[in-house]
Amino acid sequence: MSESCHLVVFTLDNQRYALHLSAVDRTVRMVEITPLPKAPEIVLGVITVIGNIVPVLDIRRRFGLAERRTGLSDHLIIARTAKRTVALVVDGANDVIERPAGEIIPPDAILPGMEHVGGVVKLEDGMVFIHDLDGFLSLEEEQALEAAIEQENHA
Repeated sequence: MSESCHLVVFTLDNQRYALHLSAVDRTVRMVEITPLPKAPEIVLGVITVIGNIVPVLDIRRRFGLAERRTGLSDHLIIARTAKRTVALVVDGANDVIERPAGEIIPPDAILPGMEHVGGVVKLEDGMVFIHDLDGFLSLEEEQALEAAIEQENHA
């Protein structure tokens, strides 16, 4: 019996992406994002989730997509990296799909050097890029974010 992989599928500008279900805590409707001074450009600000400060990351900027203002119809995916909980702004969180692990194509098999992509899965109606959340922030961005949150906590 083949191991299966559960993925949370979300959209950005009509392109589908996914995160491993094991990394996702929940999806919620957009809430007000509080600016975080001195945070890296990739950080839109912070929100509070169950009493914890959670940085909101601009996945559009990381993927080189056109920037747009967030709206009430957007969603936040609350997910865990190896170091922290983060929120990603997405157009919508569509579905949870299950695929055999053997169907996931390594990113280097498609295009060497695909950053932030942990794999690709082909569906009947197109491809879904599986996002590698642990590699989303560079070391410098991670350190700057940590310093900005620490400074905000002591303000």
